[in-house]
Amino acid sequence: MTKIKETVQFIFADPYMFQTILRNLIINAIKFTQEGGNVNLLLERDDEHEQIFSVSDDGIGMNEEILNSIFQIDTKINRIGTNGEPSSGLGLLLCKEFVEKHGGKIWAESKEGEGSKFIFSLTKSISSLP
Repeated sequence: MTKIKETVQFIFADPYMFQTILRNLIINAIKFTQEGGNVNLLLERDDEHEQIFSVSDDGIGMNEEILNSIFQIDTKINRIGTNGEPSSGLGLLLCKEFVEKHGGKIWAESKEGEGSKFIFSLTKSISSLP
């Protein structure tokens, strides 16, 4: 079931970079979730200066070692998806780069066997950028 709350939100972002961030996070959530599982997109917080987005799943999750290294360029992670899909980890590095270019932050929460949640912030205006 898909539920989309219809609201108008404005952020200051390159539309192609924003689409790439969402696409990579959604593809990863699907890749690491068993068939019939759930993937959720959410605008978690909307305040005066920034919006916090999340992509979560109830998939295979990550252990602490993987979780602590997913945004590090010097660590190679080659996890196989739930249907044997290859994964290089480069998509997450690209997401990190794009989010930071917009003055935001990206992080993840996960428990092995319980799923993952990727959260990122984007500023709402040019004046909010560092």
